[in-house]
Amino acid sequence: MRSYDQYCSVAKALDVVGDRWTLLVVRELLLQGGSRYTDLLNGMPGISTNLLGDRLKQLEAKGLVRREQAPPPVATTLYHLTDVGRELEPVVRELVRFGARYMADPTSDDEQFRGHWLALPVSELLDDTDPDGPPAVIETRTGDRPVFIELAGGQVRTTLTAPREADLVLAGAAQLVLGVLTGQLELPLARELGLETEGSTAPLKRLRYDGPRATGIDTAITKEIPA
Repeated sequence: MRSYDQYCSVAKALDVVGDRWTLLVVRELLLQGGSRYTDLLNGMPGISTNLLGDRLKQLEAKGLVRREQAPPPVATTLYHLTDVGRELEPVVRELVRFGARYMADPTSDDEQFRGHWLALPVSELLDDTDPDGPPAVIETRTGDRPVFIELAGGQVRTTLTAPREADLVLAGAAQLVLGVLTGQLELPLARELGLETEGSTAPLKRLRYDGPRATGIDTAITKEIPA
């Protein structure tokens, strides 16, 4: 890793996490917790196995990642963020907020998606407007795995395991699911474009989007996703 050779805290931080893929390693460990090497590799489509190994070694050397030899029946190496590594969570969340405005229009036909990536924008950018309302669960089925959104006590949290049977299921392309959750895409249009729903849509009315609006999201999604 090349250094900027600047006596500046921003430059010092970038010396540690500024290389390509490094913050995405942090993203995966924030989302998945203790992760196997194969979990990380699957969560970052496009990275080579050698490059992932190099990034993990660099993060270990800087004290951001630690490895653990898990006992049977797991019996494999698990990677975790250290306390120092977890200090990057607010940075990643601010990047989620900043990048949300660009989510309407993919930059290429080759862009890939993993279901668990939805957890960060949902937990960071959505609020529950009915703190006195009954607990509700929305299940999203997009990408390779479902994400469960829990609304309770005015809080929105996400989990990768089902807390109970969902009140509403949203299934379809990630753009459609995210557009409906954030209120930037009307549900009837999303259904016309292929979104499938099961259950009551009442929980959607409780969600408030607290992030930058993706300019022209209706037009962009209609263009990108064939009806």
